[in-house]
Amino acid sequence: MVTLQLENVGASYAGRTILSEVSTPLFKAGEVVALIGPNAAGKSTLFRRIAGLLAGPGAVRFAPGSQGQTGVCYMPQDGTVTARLTAYESVLLACKQQQQGWAVQACDLARIDEVMAALDIEALAFRTLDEMSGGQRQLVSIAQVLVRDPDILLMDEPTSALDMRRQVQVLGLLRTLARRHGKIVVVALHDLNQALQFADQVLVLAGGRAPHGGRCEEVITPAMLREVYRVEARVERCSRGAARVIVDGVAQAWASAGPGPTP
Repeated sequence: MVTLQLENVGASYAGRTILSEVSTPLFKAGEVVALIGPNAAGKSTLFRRIAGLLAGPGAVRFAPGSQGQTGVCYMPQDGTVTARLTAYESVLLACKQQQQGWAVQACDLARIDEVMAALDIEALAFRTLDEMSGGQRQLVSIAQVLVRDPDILLMDEPTSALDMRRQVQVLGLLRTLARRHGKIVVVALHDLNQALQFADQVLVLAGGRAPHGGRCEEVITPAMLREVYRVEARVERCSRGAARVIVDGVAQAWASAGPGPTP
């Protein structure tokens, strides 16, 4: 069974500490983990640290212990277009990058068709990326991750450029993939109601540290929202048992707030 756990993980840039002693509960196969926190709290840095793109103190522990090409896949927030490729070509390239050899097999094409159909982007297949909107390019980026079929998916704000329908579609698909195929999905979100709806666990980053982590209903509380986001808010249960955050206003207790955000 795939698991992921962080133990006292840190990271620095040019001698400046960005992350410090970040530890998490044990994340297990089948779970969606929402990474939340204010802007510039260190979420993107944490993703790079988990993906092995950045060195630092502490331990990132995987089970069964592989961080190979199909073990962990990271989708960064920056979707800058650097090549004039079609959507299909870019997804095919992502598919072949994890394999030995570049010969295209029928199974590769079938896998690409499956992923593009699941995201409802078949109509974009032969349009070039520089002709697309930001939301369309974001969907293609998601397809590039899914086509590799990793055990652990690290998704840095994958719905930031999407409309409401697409956000729900993508987050629902990620949750289904996690549960049906035993994957761990770690997704950075700013919408806490989406975290409550789609995630099993949540990790809060603030000032480069992780003061809270665990089950969503235990972590997303009025006290946490006041401490981390500096807002006065309620967490209410809906008729079907789901919870939602209702913000009443900006908290005034600035003096009790934690350390400021970090890049």
